[in-house]
Amino acid sequence: MISKPIVLFVCEHGSAKSIIAAAYFNKLAREKGLNLQAIARGTNPDQELSPKTVKGLLEDGLQSTEIAPQKLLPAEMEAAQRVITFCGISDEEYHQTVEAEQWDDVPPVSENYQNARDIILQKLNSLITTLSN
Repeated sequence: MISKPIVLFVCEHGSAKSIIAAAYFNKLAREKGLNLQAIARGTNPDQELSPKTVKGLLEDGLQSTEIAPQKLLPAEMEAAQRVITFCGISDEEYHQTVEAEQWDDVPPVSENYQNARDIILQKLNSLITTLSN
């Protein structure tokens, strides 16, 4: 089975921003017919997904791509076609072959899911447009 090229979304805890981004990216990519798949990872993952994130995604008609936060692995950084971070990534730990794009202006999901989601969606729409061309 040939897997799709990966777009990697990374946040510190792997339980909120990256989860929202991956879920929405996969939905938008399917709608545009892009042969890409997003995954969500954390540099210091929580034990479980953010309850506000899970609830918000369900209310939006989506599900998380992950059942629990997953630790970012160096091999995933090397294999990704595109890397989007919501936090800093150590060059020593993760030898990046693709330059990461940092989306550090997204507010905490714990403060306001809808606001964080809307900012992520705006950025995703621009990314999808770029990848579609």
